[in-house]
Amino acid sequence: MMSMPWHAEHWQRVQARRARGAMPHALLLAGPAGLGKRDFLLRLVRGLLCQQAVGGEACGLCRSCQLFAAGTHPDYVSLSYGLRKDGVQRSEIVVDQIRELSARLSMASQFGGWQIATIDPADAMNAAAANALLKTLEEPSPQTLLLLVADAPWRLPQTIRSRCQRIEFQLPSHEEALAWLTAEGVADAAAALDAANGNPGLARRWAEEGALARRQEVRRDLAALAGGRGETMEVVRRWLDNEPEQRLWFAAQAAADEARAKAGAAVGPCASGLDREALDDWYAAANRTREALRGPLRSDLLLLELLARWR
Repeated sequence: MMSMPWHAEHWQRVQARRARGAMPHALLLAGPAGLGKRDFLLRLVRGLLCQQAVGGEACGLCRSCQLFAAGTHPDYVSLSYGLRKDGVQRSEIVVDQIRELSARLSMASQFGGWQIATIDPADAMNAAAANALLKTLEEPSPQTLLLLVADAPWRLPQTIRSRCQRIEFQLPSHEEALAWLTAEGVADAAAALDAANGNPGLARRWAEEGALARRQEVRRDLAALAGGRGETMEVVRRWLDNEPEQRLWFAAQAAADEARAKAGAAVGPCASGLDREALDDWYAAANRTREALRGPLRSDLLLLELLARWR
């Protein structure tokens, strides 16, 4: 489990509430992917269920810890995407799952302590599921804790958000993030952090996956298109074939760098002929296209339309 120094303040606050018997019935862990929300969640759950916890930290040796490690702890349930009747994974969390969860939480703890449930990603609940969860949030059973995890908390209904105590995971300072990446042995940590827009967890993962080379490839493609040397359909095909959403992230970054360069009367990394206003528009369009790739529209047409506007 990754040790992330920017968790320290959140951890101390939660443990202070636990020590004075003031734990909420529902916590929402929110913030960008890559900041270790799920590591924090597991650390918290293990400590709450442990029979010999010290300072909120699980011992790892007691019966409760052993059951949790085996995935068979009777007082813990984890809810995520389920399977449809045909065995295909769902793309959302549905009402039947929430009803089963609520029934489970109404039962007494077998260890005489906490009953804990996690919903991850909570922002994947459909409207009916979110409505069903409201009753559990409004009428919690004693010694129950509901932990919601969301990378996009704005997708949750306000009625859900308002009934949860929120832990907001935010980007650490550049210095803190860089120091952590360096300690983790990430090669070219500064470039990785820049590619991830200051998100250290994302930077680490992308560095391990070779995303920095992909970022340079995106910039070469955009420079070729701007110079009239590239074939748009060939670029579309390659981007769709390998991490298209990530490539669009890097493309939007390139447009932002172009705009900053033009503001300083310099040549940008892709030598685009677009002016600053057009680059700002293209940046927004690239991010919209990244979101749209998850929808029903044809991905090749979405990318073709975007790249046709780059010059």
